[in-house]
Amino acid sequence: MHPLNSPSARPRLAFVTGGSGFVGGRLIGQLLDHGWTVRALARSAPSEARVRALGAAPVKGDLNDEQALREAMAGCEVVFHVAAHFKLWGKKALFDRANIDGTRNVVNAAAATASVRRVVAVSAAAVVMGDPEPMVDVDETLPLQRRAFAPYSSSKGEAERVLLGANQVRPDFETIALRPPFIWGDGMPTLDEMVETVHAGRWQWVDGGRQAMSSCHVDNLCEALILAADHGRGGEAYFVADAENTTLKGFISALLATRGVSVSDKAVPFGLAWTMAGLMGAAWRLLRLEGQPPITRQMLRLIGKPFTIATGKATTDLGFVPRTTMSMGLAAMRRASQPATSP
Repeated sequence: MHPLNSPSARPRLAFVTGGSGFVGGRLIGQLLDHGWTVRALARSAPSEARVRALGAAPVKGDLNDEQALREAMAGCEVVFHVAAHFKLWGKKALFDRANIDGTRNVVNAAAATASVRRVVAVSAAAVVMGDPEPMVDVDETLPLQRRAFAPYSSSKGEAERVLLGANQVRPDFETIALRPPFIWGDGMPTLDEMVETVHAGRWQWVDGGRQAMSSCHVDNLCEALILAADHGRGGEAYFVADAENTTLKGFISALLATRGVSVSDKAVPFGLAWTMAGLMGAAWRLLRLEGQPPITRQMLRLIGKPFTIATGKATTDLGFVPRTTMSMGLAAMRRASQPATSP
């Protein structure tokens, strides 16, 4: 039996950032199921209501207020840093402020809080992506990359450096990063955007969607986060993913099918898409257009080339086993999309 599930185990106190979001909300539920007591950072009244409904104690504040973070962490054993700015387009300063400065504030606050022994943060598999090229079965030996066209993954990479660089700033203080690829599951916000793009007639497969990809169901990620709280090695990063790899077209088509949406086979070569994305990005910046371009180089780097990861290190160190399969996750999404029926 896992020590967290022991009836005699004393409840443990965790602090979660991003608790009102897709991943953070699921993490709160899993922590509670494992016997933890949870506090969660909330920036707004709706966020407070959301985390309270999930069973966590909301703490008003944001990632920019280190003093508020310290007060919120008092008495907590583990900090789970989930909050991040994830967009496929935007100013570098916005990504850096939320992802790099926010992580620095969380780490500094945790290191200054005597009760906190470990910070476990959600990084991203994309931190090792450089120029667009196939990457198959990559592992943690690859260096972090930084590219001007990829402000999200570049900022996450720098945030990881900040996080792991703080490992053992106190002898009893450790920091760990988990690197999931494409995160999915019922309630995933990006699926709404995909459905809208298909309905607008703007969907095209890059290179026919044949590229291999790894994914990570949100429940598998949350389980890995909890395992890392006890079994991860301080100062280390871990790739975590589902047991099965798939292809972009096969996987995204299956996700859209849970909403009853089908996609045509219309496709565009990667090279043409990359050129179009560069031109669109230049136009958006020059003309200061609202919203984001229909296609961006950050998006193409994430999905446009084969990208699969190896999770052997997480298996060995954490005891990580991805229990939610592709079929299980898709079935749950189909059930969640069904209209409620009257009793």
